[in-house]
Amino acid sequence: MVLNVAFVALGGAVGATLRYLLGIGVVRLVGQGFWNGFPLAIITVNVIGSFLMGAFVVLAAQRGLTHLSPLVMTGLLGGFTTFSAFSLETVTLMERGAYGAAAFYVAVSVIGAVGALMLGMAVTRGWLA
Repeated sequence: MVLNVAFVALGGAVGATLRYLLGIGVVRLVGQGFWNGFPLAIITVNVIGSFLMGAFVVLAAQRGLTHLSPLVMTGLLGGFTTFSAFSLETVTLMERGAYGAAAFYVAVSVIGAVGALMLGMAVTRGWLA
């Protein structure tokens, strides 16, 4: 139990750091003003994290790596993805009166993340076949 808690903590620290760095990278790549405050970095993180979650679920099940789930799924990918930040960004857009952008953000985030998870599973199943 203590080892699993340590794995979650380690993975969470790495995941949160990667989320922060990717956020900086997205802003540097496309510029902050280009999207006018639209949370592109959060969408990017959530879609990538969902893809990786799908890939890991299949890989862990087929390669007997489920013991790494606390480190990878709960810690690393839990720290990397950002549902609470997603919720905050949605409400922030709504409070600015950008209801269309908020609806677009929710749709792209949810559909993109679920689709990316399914794609991650499919790609990994094909790779392992």
